[in-house]
Amino acid sequence: MVSTEYERRIAARFAGFDQDGNGYIDREDFNAATKALLAEFGTTARSDKGQALYIGAEAFWQGMAGIADRDGDQRITREEFVSGAVKRLRDNPDRFAEIARPFLHAALAVADTDGDGAATVEETARVLRALGVGDGLAATAAAALDADADGRIGETEVVSAFARYFTVPE
Repeated sequence: MVSTEYERRIAARFAGFDQDGNGYIDREDFNAATKALLAEFGTTARSDKGQALYIGAEAFWQGMAGIADRDGDQRITREEFVSGAVKRLRDNPDRFAEIARPFLHAALAVADTDGDGAATVEETARVLRALGVGDGLAATAAAALDADADGRIGETEVVSAFARYFTVPE
């Protein structure tokens, strides 16, 4: 049985997806996140990286809607998010992270200004800030993502951290 505390932790993650604060997650929240990232890094929507980010955001939205939008209205309420995420995480936390992989991969590509396949800790902090994470927390979280302390953050580290974010207490 899933504990109430576990559900509370998952519910707390809802606000990070609800970019406009209107009380539900929808496709526009994913588009807003994409626009914010592109603006932060001066990347145009029509560029290859911009298009990959929009495609990744759409894939993420579709995956999220597929597990959580129970009434099919193309909006995910907090209750739908909690019940959908809890069910998915109970089965396999890493599988939940996989729905985000195309977006995370594309976001790293946008942030990777030198094209070496990984983002620096500072570039990663910029991504987090663009997505609405406060300055101090963004810097702390980005540093924590650098598990091997090489100053670079790759896709494996980001996808793994995404899964942990939904399964480990704050």
